[in-house]
Amino acid sequence: MDDLVIARSLFGMTMGVHIIYATLGVGLPVMILVAELLFQKTKDKDYALMASRWTKGFAVLLGVAIPTGTIAGVQLSLLWPGFMEVVGKVIALPFQIEIYAFFLEALFMSIYIYAADRLSPWMRIVSVTLVAIGAVASAVLITNVHAFEGTPDGFKIQNGEIVDVDPWAAFLNPSFLVTSGHVAVSAIMTGAFAIASVAAFKMLKEKGPNKVYLYHQKALMMGLIIGGLFSLLTALNGHESAQQLHEYQPEKLAAAEGLFETQQYAPLAIGGFTDRETEEVKWAIEIPWALSYLAGDRFDTEVVGLNDFPEEYWPPLFVHTLFNAMVGIGSMLILLSLIGFVWHKFLKRDQFPRWLMGIFIAAGPLSMLSIEFGWIFACTGRQPWVIYRIMKTEDSVTTSGNLGILFLLFLLIYIILMIATVLVLRYYFKRNPVSKEIDTNIS
Repeated sequence: MDDLVIARSLFGMTMGVHIIYATLGVGLPVMILVAELLFQKTKDKDYALMASRWTKGFAVLLGVAIPTGTIAGVQLSLLWPGFMEVVGKVIALPFQIEIYAFFLEALFMSIYIYAADRLSPWMRIVSVTLVAIGAVASAVLITNVHAFEGTPDGFKIQNGEIVDVDPWAAFLNPSFLVTSGHVAVSAIMTGAFAIASVAAFKMLKEKGPNKVYLYHQKALMMGLIIGGLFSLLTALNGHESAQQLHEYQPEKLAAAEGLFETQQYAPLAIGGFTDRETEEVKWAIEIPWALSYLAGDRFDTEVVGLNDFPEEYWPPLFVHTLFNAMVGIGSMLILLSLIGFVWHKFLKRDQFPRWLMGIFIAAGPLSMLSIEFGWIFACTGRQPWVIYRIMKTEDSVTTSGNLGILFLLFLLIYIILMIATVLVLRYYFKRNPVSKEIDTNIS
């Protein structure tokens, strides 16, 4: 493989690992905050115990998210010097502000972990709120750099030199709000479904509706309800994202839908795979006119097809499959939350059938898989550009060698990190089961 492929693979692997920890690092503080609020409202100590136990898990994940995020930052400089030159001169502002967001998160996380029993109830809520704000702000600020890559603003390149730099125009680039909003709501959705998965798994291991079972049932319903709400918000935001692509990156939208010819009343292709030779999406289910409506809120919206662009500017056509997988999982999660809510709240059933519990268990991993698909789609769908229509990825990559060895070394590091994460979490929660803590007086 050439340096470009290895560099993309190495950085992609790093982000693929980091995004697991970063996503849960945004979603779990929100779940902890909800648990604290429910405890203060209902005085049900189960919710205080949830907040306490989830905080321990979050601390472990944050401990791994920090080094993987640091590695990602270092690799940006080592692997993509051409891109980082533009970042340093134009879009450094989000990185600078993110330092303060992380400081806010880490400071109040330490206060909450080590002094929760000495804080007043409302100070506990304030602490967790600031942790959640810091976590969301970090994700939004870092995502802003990705938004800038797709819709660059705030500078010009003349005779190979960067001129007319406006850092705030770059910061507030056209897709900033939509892209950062999508990352925030999808991360909270994933954190909620991760909680629901663990709770469903634990419920299946219990013999009946004892205290431990009811504890996990409350956690399951909280995860399903919050996960469902934020799944819906993610879907609504996805509609805005499609309109952003239609306006600013039309070839990316065309590749996502396998649309080759520019047309009004364009159909939406669900499923199947894009065939370059026949210029169609094989075995897809087509919804007439739906893509035009998705792109412009009108059925007669003209959607630009791939054939209007030089083929060297086309994204890889497999992004259609990634896009469909992401949307399909998101739609399934909305339906799953609705089923769980209706079953428990309206049908008044205290126990779910085992087949449904199995799907609840799968919801967390599936939501994380959807995040991974979405990230790969977002970055791969922008190719061949690292900065859209300004700098190609191949012009930004490092010319140093030995990247293959570096790839193997980091692969080994990530395997060790992920195994260690699982072992540490398993060790802690096995040593401190819910049954041991559930009767403890937590105030």
